[in-house]
Amino acid sequence: MSKIYYAENPTEADSLSAVLIDLALKAGSAAMEIYHQEFTSDTKADTSPVTEADRLGEEIILAGLKNNAPNIPILAEESAADGNIPDDLGTQFFLVDPLDGTREFVNKTGEFTVNIALIEHGKPVLGVVYAPAINTLFMGTPAGAWKAATNQDGNLGDRTDITAREVDNAGLVAVASRSHRSPETDEYLSNLNVSDFTAAGSSLKFCLLAEGKADIYPRFGRTMEWDTAAGQAVLEAAGGSVICHPEDNALRYGKKARGYDNPHFIAWGKR
Repeated sequence: MSKIYYAENPTEADSLSAVLIDLALKAGSAAMEIYHQEFTSDTKADTSPVTEADRLGEEIILAGLKNNAPNIPILAEESAADGNIPDDLGTQFFLVDPLDGTREFVNKTGEFTVNIALIEHGKPVLGVVYAPAINTLFMGTPAGAWKAATNQDGNLGDRTDITAREVDNAGLVAVASRSHRSPETDEYLSNLNVSDFTAAGSSLKFCLLAEGKADIYPRFGRTMEWDTAAGQAVLEAAGGSVICHPEDNALRYGKKARGYDNPHFIAWGKR
């Protein structure tokens, strides 16, 4: 059987998108059950926190992906932390972050997300970002980007198309990490005409740009591929871009030589 490339097959993309959405909703529901209880967090080798919600969410997502798309390799955060990384991801693979913004989860800010993306030829072509604590799901596909609210049962409401706004360099609205903002970020923004600033956690920063609420998100700290892929898929589907800094080329995926981390980047609305 020949490999399906979903960016080139709208019907297949819709079918797989439905799978990703269902898995994100299930992982988000499991996370919220833990969120409303007393829970503890552990520290991984890279000093980042991990909770039962991270592990359980990844189990749900991996099982669903393997059942629905068994021939597509998966690179997932918690599995990678345990040393389980596919030898060859090839030209098509999934990236999974079952709980992006674990610090926000632990601190009960609500700004954490479930992230699943499909990568083809280094580009994120499908991506779901689900923020269960604020009842909002974002989706990016080759056909465009949309968002929808979820109800108490985790069911999706009506979809609303979203589009990144035209960037106005004379008065930029900037967004940056709530937990990982760096001096380099502040220095970079100080040289731009920034009229307003907002802080946000997790991949929601990409989504703020995708729905036209901000113009720029610079990230000069370390991130991993699973941190950014789904958010980039949503933003690019909405007309925005994610550019490596200072190289000025699109952020790509499958960077085995780097250990699957990202260079510094700048996410933009529509330019």
